[in-house]
Amino acid sequence: MMPILDPLFYLCAIPAVLIMGISKGGFGTGFGIVATPLMALMVGPTEAAAIMLPILCVMDIVGLKTYFGKWDNRNMKILLPAAVVGIVIGHFTVDLLSERWILLLLAGLSFGFLAFRAVAYKIAQLDPKPPRLVPGFIWGALSGLTSFVAHAGGPPVVIYLMPQRLDKQVYVATNVIFFAVVNYVKLIPYFLEGRFPIQTLATSAVLMPLAPVGVILGMRLVNWLSDRWFYGLCYILLGCTAVKLAWDGIFWTS
Repeated sequence: MMPILDPLFYLCAIPAVLIMGISKGGFGTGFGIVATPLMALMVGPTEAAAIMLPILCVMDIVGLKTYFGKWDNRNMKILLPAAVVGIVIGHFTVDLLSERWILLLLAGLSFGFLAFRAVAYKIAQLDPKPPRLVPGFIWGALSGLTSFVAHAGGPPVVIYLMPQRLDKQVYVATNVIFFAVVNYVKLIPYFLEGRFPIQTLATSAVLMPLAPVGVILGMRLVNWLSDRWFYGLCYILLGCTAVKLAWDGIFWTS
């Protein structure tokens, strides 16, 4: 079967994949939340998540090579088991969510992330906090669940890790390796749920060459483009996308 051929789909999909790659390549993992909602403007959110997952796994290979062994072990021991629990919960509750509610969930996550970023600077000014089991498990499980639904697991992990004031390299490595493991674990329930029909995999294959391009662009851009400009553009894009998803969810007719 052929991949998706609608030019309007690629008008959304290409920027989504590039933004994800650029984000992973040097600007952190939080803006993974942009890709699926943006792509979901043209296809269903479930299909958008399935198209993105193989592409994410390719992107993660670069991160694994660059940051392997540099993560914070204490946080990994808390976050990874919790994320697996969240993924399992997502797998067994996936049939309870209609596409309308997934659209509204994506919109809510997007609005929530924007609200969090608006006050994140205040969190960064607080005294450093050590890793804590219960909050870490809660945020890790929520990350696994939202990552399973829409590859939007970044905000919960950021909320948990940011108050710890980790070394920058350790912080980035912990994020990158955590989501690399999470993405490969998600392949199992996605296959079990039949989310990878031939057309979905063919569409992923068409977009796949953009994965390393985006990551390399991110590595280059981090040296000369300020975080303020990049994230400012992403905030605008995410806000517009969230409004459209909320509109579609509220006025869902099928």
